[in-house]
Amino acid sequence: MLEYFSHLLQEFETPLKNPVLIFSLILFIILLSPILLKKLNIPGIIGLIISGVIIGPHGLNILAKNSAIDLFSTIGLLYIMFIAGLELDLNEFKSNRFKSLVFGFFTFILPLGVGFPACYYLLQYDFNASFLTASMFATHTLVAYPIVSKLGISKNQAVAITVGGTILTDTAVLIILAVIMGNSQGSLNHFFWIRLGLSLTAFSLIMFLVIPRIAKWFFRKLESEKHSHYIFVLAVVFFAAFLAEAAGVESIIGAFVAGLALNKLIPHSSALMNRIEFIGNSLFIPFFLISVGMLVNVNVILNGPTALVVAATLTIVSLFGKWLAAFFTQVIFRYSSSQRQLIFGLSSSHAAATLAVILVGFNAGILDENILNGTIILILITCIVASFVTEKAGKKIVLETEDETDLKKINGFNNEHILLPTIDIGNIEKLLDLSIYMKDKNSANPLSILSVVSNNEEAEVNILKAKNKLQEFVQQASASETKVNVITTIDHNAASGISRISREIMSNIIILGWPQRIGILDKLIGDKMDSILNNTDKTLFICSIKKPLILHKRIFLVAPPLAEREYGFQIWLMKIIKLTQELSIPLILYSNTSTKNAIEKFIKKSKSSVSVHFEMFDSWEDFLIISRNIQNDDLFILISARKGSTSFMGLLENLPTKIEKHFTANSHIVVYPQQYDQDYIITEGYDDISAEPINKSIETIQKISKGIANIFKK
Repeated sequence: MLEYFSHLLQEFETPLKNPVLIFSLILFIILLSPILLKKLNIPGIIGLIISGVIIGPHGLNILAKNSAIDLFSTIGLLYIMFIAGLELDLNEFKSNRFKSLVFGFFTFILPLGVGFPACYYLLQYDFNASFLTASMFATHTLVAYPIVSKLGISKNQAVAITVGGTILTDTAVLIILAVIMGNSQGSLNHFFWIRLGLSLTAFSLIMFLVIPRIAKWFFRKLESEKHSHYIFVLAVVFFAAFLAEAAGVESIIGAFVAGLALNKLIPHSSALMNRIEFIGNSLFIPFFLISVGMLVNVNVILNGPTALVVAATLTIVSLFGKWLAAFFTQVIFRYSSSQRQLIFGLSSSHAAATLAVILVGFNAGILDENILNGTIILILITCIVASFVTEKAGKKIVLETEDETDLKKINGFNNEHILLPTIDIGNIEKLLDLSIYMKDKNSANPLSILSVVSNNEEAEVNILKAKNKLQEFVQQASASETKVNVITTIDHNAASGISRISREIMSNIIILGWPQRIGILDKLIGDKMDSILNNTDKTLFICSIKKPLILHKRIFLVAPPLAEREYGFQIWLMKIIKLTQELSIPLILYSNTSTKNAIEKFIKKSKSSVSVHFEMFDSWEDFLIISRNIQNDDLFILISARKGSTSFMGLLENLPTKIEKHFTANSHIVVYPQQYDQDYIITEGYDDISAEPINKSIETIQKISKGIANIFKK
């Protein structure tokens, strides 16, 4: 028994050596520290960093730096940079690349300009030490980015230019570091510059040309192997990090570039994106933050006034330089004070790149121990300041954004309810992805999946079978944290059941698969689509998705004259804009000038960052002329109209058939806008006298006559 207890006590000797015990301790820290500090209104990130200080080799020495902790720490740092590149709104980034360049210049030159005199004249260091330390001030690590991501403001313009500026300034500093080290080693010659240029060019070509093509092929061939998608993405991140190191820059640049390369292939609402963020924010990123705290040596404070003076000077100069950069950026681009604070918060934290610069300089004998210890204190203080400032500014921006969402509330977008009937169970997976991408995350209503069972003797058995079939699709939607409601109902036919349920659950959008070829009997009595169309006034999307949505390169939208006058205009436009943003692809619009102006006005009012290219189109008699400009990777969307509506033309009736015949290689969607304003429909059992029954009777007779004529022709 004594041997057992002595062996047990040995396991708890510090620093801990048992990998299972080490891992369990870190998991408990990741679990408990944010929960405890949340009650004190302190960001959870600070709790993780302080925990690292306490358990680290310079604290209670419970954990020592080892290869396992270093590995998880590296993964966490790469994960932060990868998610930053993955969540970046590319349309926003492209339209504001000039602003990113300006901020990158400010956040590089101002800390450098303030830091060099402070180190050279105030701290009395030589030129090389002062310049290298000042260049460290220009770097920053996006330690506070998880706060931004959690608050859902990662697509804000201030975030976009800060992330862009981070890559620019860190790349510039790390190249300067390589130049300084090359100069100190006597290898700074023409061959050095040629090798650096060629290696960076090769790295860029591999990441932006080769990797996206391999990823598209992989996602297409292994579409159903969802777990393989995550492993593939993780492999790409680490391979990109290795390539970056081989090219002569830091691995964090490679991870960020990997995020940019895969940005268009991983929609923000997809299950894959949810897995990436979940595992990163739950495990790898907290590991990195704890490891940052383990670097801090609190004993520096006891080493005399010199160490304190150096640490205080470095910290004040660093924060002041980053604040100046954020201030000048705000003044030039007229940002709000909240956006300035957000830029400052994200760009003020120092960690990996800073430590890399200082360690290289220290090992080369350029910097002394005071600079090294002062930098460690700098890392702790700037991470704490950055976390507080970012969370405070982020919450202000969230409140400002909520004030700007009145447009959605007025038009009922926050109460949208999408109904997905499963007429064709084989194609529902792609339709489910489409529904998830288009669904408004602010809507309290779930995504409803409907199965209609024929009303016969086997109805009850068929209902159980239908529910079992739909369970796997419920799991697919749940992986993206989308609420799903499964509905099974009995009716005489599918069209009647869909129409009835859409009214019962008050859905305003119905997404249907493209109808299969119909027989003579269907033509005589009216097919399912016509029946659904005539018996519902909802916005109807009829979809034929030929390939995974992420493989499409453009959305090709054709809208008829007066489409902007329909009640459902804003509904279908908002959904198409949402789909465009999720896929990060441009929108090509074919319409007349009036419709184009209305769409541009709506996009501007909703502050969407979608890229729209307009083409004048009024040749509806010669509709197929647009096929000259459509490519196989385009998603073709036609806005049609119900009979009797404002934008209805006789030509629209036959266009779905032409699309199916002449655009077989393309995924295509036909949209029928909502015809009535549902907010003002009064249903109290009294209907106005209308000619609709007579019109339907005439249409039915016309269909029968056409069907009989076709039979005799054959």
